[in-house]
Amino acid sequence: MTKLNIIQVVNPVDGAERLYKLVKEQLEKDQLHVIGLATGSTMIPVYKQWTESPLDFSNVTTFNLDEYVGIAASSPNSYAYFMEHHLFSKKKFKETYIPNGMASNLEEECANYEALLKKHPLDLQLLGVGENGHIAFNEPGTPFDSVTHVATLTKSTLGVNSQYFDNDEKIPETALTMGISSILAAKKIVLLAFGEKKRAAIEKLLEGTITTEWPITKLLHHEDVTVITDLDM
Repeated sequence: MTKLNIIQVVNPVDGAERLYKLVKEQLEKDQLHVIGLATGSTMIPVYKQWTESPLDFSNVTTFNLDEYVGIAASSPNSYAYFMEHHLFSKKKFKETYIPNGMASNLEEECANYEALLKKHPLDLQLLGVGENGHIAFNEPGTPFDSVTHVATLTKSTLGVNSQYFDNDEKIPETALTMGISSILAAKKIVLLAFGEKKRAAIEKLLEGTITTEWPITKLLHHEDVTVITDLDM
């Protein structure tokens, strides 16, 4: 296990600023060619800052962590829509990849996505964390050697995520997600965690015990993890 790099910030906007500086530095050093992206409210101030900045991503390829099964990319509830709205329509990237939750063969889609990840190794992976410690949609109990797969979402995750659904569309109970080993293959990982609801997960990470019941704890086996948080730990 290696020591985590903990960056204490005042609020999510301050956290976005710290991440911006890190990304800017990697771009300037020509160390950022492939980046793993996350979605959710945590990422909104991050992408807002990027789109309002002079950062040049035209030589950067992106991979998103996950996508709901059975929701079209055109739906406001899809992660493809989220990314287009908050980032891709405002910043040019070399290539962007998001799992296709509408694929006729989901297992094949997962295998193809994993193959693309191996072809384009991640220089940096951005992560949020669920209240139950899930990273991407790797829920408690997910094997640490998991690769991109179809995940069944827990009631906890469904309850939290349903608040973001803008219409009567039912939140799917499954999603395509990068696996834990897919995430840990990145050269560098930055996890953002803001607000008291994330305290239990961050405390488990800092305790130092690695367990599948808290998927976030597997990050302790990675050699370069930065945690940006407004929690006083």
